[in-house]
Order: sequence, then structure tokens, then C-alpha cells
Amino acid sequence: MNDHNNTILQNVQARERTILKNVYLWMSAGLGVTALLAYAVAKSPSLLYALMGNAFGLILIIVGQFALVFYLSSRIDRMSQSSAIGAFLAYSALNGIMLSSILLIYAGSVVSKAFVVSALMFASMSLWAMTTDRDLNRIGSYAAMGLWGLIIAMVLNMLFKSPAIDYLVSVVGVFLFLGLTAWDTQKIVAMNRHYGSQIDEETFTKLSIIGALTLYLDFINLFLFVVRIFGRSNDR
Repeated sequence: MNDHNNTILQNVQARERTILKNVYLWMSAGLGVTALLAYAVAKSPSLLYALMGNAFGLILIIVGQFALVFYLSSRIDRMSQSSAIGAFLAYSALNGIMLSSILLIYAGSVVSKAFVVSALMFASMSLWAMTTDRDLNRIGSYAAMGLWGLIIAMVLNMLFKSPAIDYLVSVVGVFLFLGLTAWDTQKIVAMNRHYGSQIDEETFTKLSIIGALTLYLDFINLFLFVVRIFGRSNDR
């Protein structure tokens, strides 16, 4: 078994298929933790109030999320495999607490439909990125720049509270994160190739975790914009 694993790790093309499978498995695990925590918190008013019913608790959760993303992104090469896995699952859990409000704001049918549509769009863009010969760096650069503009528009619309702007922001957000999904998928493939045949099993796992975190963030943001669009349509 070890010889078989070493053969895969030393073969860049074979490892490429394996790492993408691992990335999607870890991403699915993270989404599962997020969904379970979101459901549990949303169904328990006392737990919801204890975790998010005061400013201190909310700030603590938000700071914890940023800290974990920064920790994973900046120290992935120096941390242990178990620390990387633990940090990723802890972030997924904190995100589940934050997203519990989605289940209170929108009907279950809206959330389910948004999740299915988001999953189909995400899978299509990720598959396209894996199979295309096109370099997606330009698309990724434009999407990253557009993301800053989107954030500014969202902040400004907190003041104007325009439904039209909110809808436009949601549509633009969907397209931006579809572009980022394709770009990030191709970046994971590029990171794998960067290591050549010099990679051990622990580094391989940590590379899978950081790839899973990247695509997890793309999917969650895509889902949030889709659910806003469907929620708005459902209210009409």
C-alpha cells in the first residue's frame, strides 16, 4: 500500500487526479460540518442567543473566522497535518454558526433550491477549469479586482438600501465567484505541478486542505448570492 501511495505521489499526473479528489472530499466534509452546525443552531433559540445574541459573541466568531483563514493561508507549510485539518474543520464550524441565520431568514425550499443550483454551477465551472487548455489567470485577476468593487458596492448599499442595487450586486457576485471557482481550481492543479515529484504524504494532505478551503470559500459565497436572488424572487 505504501509503495502504491509513493508511486502516486511521485507521478505528477496521477497525483493531479488524486489531489482534486481529495480537495473535493475535504471541501464536502467542511460543507457538511457547516450545514450541521447551521441547522443545529437555527433549531435551538437558546443556543442561537448564547452564540450570536450579543455583540461580543458575534465579534468573537467573526474574528475567529478571519484568524483561522489567515492561520491556514500563511502557515500551511509550517503546521502539522492534524493542525491543518483541525483549523479547516473549526473554520467550517464557525461558519455554520454564522450561516444559521440563513435558515431563519429564508424558507427551507429557497435554501434547498439555491444549494442545488449553486452546486451545479460550481461543479460545471470547476470541471471546465480542469479540462480547458485556456490559461485562466486573466479571468481570475479581473474577478479578484471586481470583488473589491463588489464589496464597496455592498457597503454603500447599506446606506442607500436600494433593492435594485442589491439585486445587481447579487447577480454580479454570482458571476464573480463562478470566475474565481474556475481560477482557483486551475491554481490547485498548478500548485500540484509546482512540487514535481518531490512531495511527501503530509505535504500532499496539507495541499489538499488549503485547496479545499479555497474552493469552500468560493462555494459558500456563490451560494449566499444565489440564495439572495432566489429569496428576492420568492418574495415577489
